[in-house]
Amino acid sequence: MKTALTNLSLNVVEMTDETATLDGGDVLFTGAEFFVGLSKRTNQRGAEILADTFKDYAVSTVPVSHGLHLKSFCSMAGPGLIAIGSSQTAQRALKTMQQLSDHKYDKLTVPDDAAANCVYINMPGKGHILLHVTPEQFPESAKVFEKLKDYTLIPVSNLENVKVDGALSCCLVLANKLARV
Repeated sequence: MKTALTNLSLNVVEMTDETATLDGGDVLFTGAEFFVGLSKRTNQRGAEILADTFKDYAVSTVPVSHGLHLKSFCSMAGPGLIAIGSSQTAQRALKTMQQLSDHKYDKLTVPDDAAANCVYINMPGKGHILLHVTPEQFPESAKVFEKLKDYTLIPVSNLENVKVDGALSCCLVLANKLARV
């Protein structure tokens, strides 16, 4: 991954503190701020290093007592729109995020926590694109996504990733990089 990012001329920051842990699944960037889930995979020191790296953004920590990590039950579904699961754990985390933030976010509540992990892409000329779980996996949650009328919706099967505790956002890194001429 480091080689791929370096080849794109992106700045790569390495955590050298061996006590720090930071899992990408615990990092939710809203476009205005970061929320970092404190889970079995991410600790306070990892969140501090993220805050030191992105000094222009607020970084708030959210306890994750159930589930693998923060994005196991939430993600950004669009500008200012948080997709959130319906479980008590997910709703408690959302309440914490709302209390810690100076920003107001709309929420898109889906019945299934795992379905809240979606991938939003704002593609110039194409508009709002949302990768989300398939109706075969989570029929009721897929119906909620289908209500987003200004989006191009792309259902993506996550059946294989689930076998290794993976979600849609676990398997990709989106980089906004202009093509070189």
